[in-house]
Amino acid sequence: MTENTLRLRVIPAIAEVEAAAWDACANPGLAAPVKPNSHLPEQSGQSTQELHDNPFISHAFLGSLEASGSATARAGWQPHHLVAESDHGIVGVVPCYLKSHSQGEYVFDRGWAEAYERAGGQYYPKLQIAVPFTPATGRRLLVRPSPNAETVRDAMIAGLLELGRKRDASSVHFTFLPEAECEVLAKRGFLHRTDQQFHWQNGGYATFDGFLEALSARKRKSIKRERRDALAPGIEVHRLTGKDLTEEAWDAFFEFYMETGSRKWGRPYLTRKFYSLIGQSMADQIVLMMAKRAGRYIAGAINFIGGDALYGRHWGAIEHHPFLHFELCYYQAIDFAIERKLKRVEAGAQGEHKLARGYLPVTTHSAHYIADPGLRRAVADYLVRERAYVEAAGEELAAQAPFRKDLAEQEQD
Repeated sequence: MTENTLRLRVIPAIAEVEAAAWDACANPGLAAPVKPNSHLPEQSGQSTQELHDNPFISHAFLGSLEASGSATARAGWQPHHLVAESDHGIVGVVPCYLKSHSQGEYVFDRGWAEAYERAGGQYYPKLQIAVPFTPATGRRLLVRPSPNAETVRDAMIAGLLELGRKRDASSVHFTFLPEAECEVLAKRGFLHRTDQQFHWQNGGYATFDGFLEALSARKRKSIKRERRDALAPGIEVHRLTGKDLTEEAWDAFFEFYMETGSRKWGRPYLTRKFYSLIGQSMADQIVLMMAKRAGRYIAGAINFIGGDALYGRHWGAIEHHPFLHFELCYYQAIDFAIERKLKRVEAGAQGEHKLARGYLPVTTHSAHYIADPGLRRAVADYLVRERAYVEAAGEELAAQAPFRKDLAEQEQD
């Protein structure tokens, strides 16, 4: 393939691309086989399986966001997906949106927008390369494996910058992408931003009790007490996946989501239809941790199952009981990951309280292209200080990890 045979186009809806063609770029390990001599470019810090099975960049997930009205122009997420085609079909895709606000992103740039607008600039619209409402790391430059993958990737980056210029966008943002992709973008003028999440890492534990044995005695005792007290009021936990994800279950969970989302964000992002759609297309990649008391569901947490990770997303409740949030969101997720032999649990954005429950600080990455030179200099200066703060905070928090000191010393010997 030569550069002359590669064509880029922008589509206003992911439905314009066949699911198989999109997923051959997004999750090639799950798609139809490609030619034997094809290969993926090196991606430091990520396993091949992880690159090949991320539920959030799938056609099913992104398509459900659009078809349900959750991620649309009316909601401030206007799809501008980039598609790269050769003479042999689609070879690359990018989930991209023209944004009129900074909501639902979890990488906060409102301060940049306010400063720019005070100086007489116009920050919106901007281009956002992301999975809406989903602070989970995953590839964003989705290239189908081939010997020409790097050429396709570079063409798509150039295409996104040109798209930003044509749409009069102040900036182009990649959020929650692998560090390796961030390094590629930095060479093309993007600014590197870091933040922090808390992930649980599976140390090869056979059971939840095996995980507890790796903790200090005080933390082990505290978690046992929290799990016991969470279920004390006659609460039972049910895991729903596959065919168990009925419309009745989604009705209950959506009530929880709306109750908690209304308090947390003011206006929840996702519609009821979204859950029906993912229940139809992704049932085996979803597990609901649902709490039931006196014959009815009272709380729940939704998780998505990836190739080597469990991704915790939303939680909500209509009855509030001590420690029930920790049980459904953190301990049940650990239990499930151990049973499925998943490498880690990603419990969403922020939350230092997760540290005491065995979730350790992990650095997340984003990349930002700022068109205006003045704003770019100001943001670049700010990010130098912010990256230093994130690194120092991560080291300080890691030192407070709840794991037994004697085990850590044994690993170092």
